[in-house]
Amino acid sequence: MEERKGIAHLEGFSGAAVTLGKFDGIHRGHKLLINQVLAEKRNGRPAVLLAFDIGRQTLYTQKERRQKLARMGIDCLVECPLDERLRQMEAEDFIREILVEKLQVKMVAVGEDFRFGFKRLGTPRLLTQMGGAYGFSTKIFPKVADHGREISSTYIRQLLGEGEISRVNELLGDVFYTSGEILHGRGLGHRKLVPTTNLRPPAEKLLPRSGVYVTISDLGGRRFGGVTNVGYKPTVGGEAFAGVETYLFGCRENLYGQEAKVYFLEFLRPEQHFSSLQSLKAQLFADIRRAKAHLADSPAFERSAGQFYEAKEKEMRLSF
Repeated sequence: MEERKGIAHLEGFSGAAVTLGKFDGIHRGHKLLINQVLAEKRNGRPAVLLAFDIGRQTLYTQKERRQKLARMGIDCLVECPLDERLRQMEAEDFIREILVEKLQVKMVAVGEDFRFGFKRLGTPRLLTQMGGAYGFSTKIFPKVADHGREISSTYIRQLLGEGEISRVNELLGDVFYTSGEILHGRGLGHRKLVPTTNLRPPAEKLLPRSGVYVTISDLGGRRFGGVTNVGYKPTVGGEAFAGVETYLFGCRENLYGQEAKVYFLEFLRPEQHFSSLQSLKAQLFADIRRAKAHLADSPAFERSAGQFYEAKEKEMRLSF
């Protein structure tokens, strides 16, 4: 997948199929737009996704979003910071200069609530009207609802902050994860508790509610069930940043420096302060038992964490 930053250098396309939006979550509603441009790709059109960066913590980091879109089959991702030029550009000028002249667009896919241009005056209706004059079609998609509520990144962010990870996964149509390099921690887990891996996600990453979760960790294609704490470790002195600490089932390797993805499946309990390390250790073993039971109770978890994850991922993809 080709990646471009900003709108200054968008030449080189011919007859592109383009979808526009924030795409900070790539949820089930977003996937309808993406699937539309991918359908056009099968007709020989370059599939282009133009994402307006919103300058706040997001469900997926830019790196994670790039990886996901590349796997889905997008040909070019254009990341557009909402700078002063874009904010001041009239909607008609955006259509003429960006979509028509630079991207040579033939099809645009947007949500019904999409707005763009100066004072957000650009609408799907304007795209449809100008498309008639400039020779491109516009596909407008209604909001996707789940259990009577519209799916939006704002709603998913709220659920993530409440620890409702199962609902988050349902609305994403995917398994929420965080990724990064395994770092050296204090070594306290290895010495006095249970051995764990530590990730420190980048500041742009929106993390789930502080607490303990059932997870699957992917280490270069090898997958391990585990139990993960998200938070500040109050019992052992606390941290200034929210970390992601995981006990991996059946893994005793030196993993420092490796890249890991931690997939969140189920919320077990909030993070809490314990009066002693012994109390913390007892609770950790209880968490481990619950996490293993959760994984073992799934029909998909017959032989490996990898099998469970792959079945779960397929289930999420098919859920919409």
